[in-house]
Amino acid sequence: MSAGLPRWLLLPAVIGFALVVVPLSALAWGVEWNRFIELVTTEASRDALWLSLRTASASTVLCLLFGVPMAAVLARARWRGLPLLRALVLLPLVLPPVVGGIALLYTFGRRGLLGQHLEAAGIQIAFSTTAVVLAQTFVALPFLVLTLEGALRTAGSRYEQIAATLGASPSTVWWRISLPLLRPALISGAVLAFARALGEFGATLTFAGSLQGRTRTLPLEIYLQREADPDAAVALSVVLIVVAALIVLLAYRRTSPIPGTQLRSAGRAQVSGGTR
Repeated sequence: MSAGLPRWLLLPAVIGFALVVVPLSALAWGVEWNRFIELVTTEASRDALWLSLRTASASTVLCLLFGVPMAAVLARARWRGLPLLRALVLLPLVLPPVVGGIALLYTFGRRGLLGQHLEAAGIQIAFSTTAVVLAQTFVALPFLVLTLEGALRTAGSRYEQIAATLGASPSTVWWRISLPLLRPALISGAVLAFARALGEFGATLTFAGSLQGRTRTLPLEIYLQREADPDAAVALSVVLIVVAALIVLLAYRRTSPIPGTQLRSAGRAQVSGGTR
């Protein structure tokens, strides 16, 4: 045990680890490894995996495009209604995914708040690949925002204030100081958002349906195969777990051992470079 860590914490920690590791091990034990390649390389499985990777990548780009400014506003703005706005942004973390799917359907569906106008213009979003991307973005965006907001708060605004006093414009401060400070958290947040998008199920099924090659992602394929071919469902579940585990390992490999260490070091380097 590490110095200063009470020994009595070991027992509940071991039980907690077991609650995660044992079910995953049981799943791996239930795979018919002699048929594994055959089970995961069917046309439906390949289509589902390829679609999941494409849509998760697209949703991650959207998370970066909107999530970085959102995190900056939440961390730096001083608006009175900011706590409520933060709660609404993070709400998809605790909402059942199917509720998010219904909300998206009532927004972009054929008779939805915006969907009826898009439909009149000949644009249909619900039950399309675009719907998959939107559903994944809806559930994954809070992961990126939460990670980046925490990083900005940990870094503080000292280096940004120093750069401003030296005559740097707000845009220069953002590109030369703020964004480089976010680099470690940006990578981690993007990878975690990708992992969450890859595993999205409820909102996708509700808002996009399940059409092979169009909206049927890997989680949906696993759900369908659970009834038709349980062995295929187990094998595909292992594939999804392996991909997600590699992604999460990548994210944590790039985080600082001591929160804020890399942020402060990056900030000092940027300020030093800007004053030369």
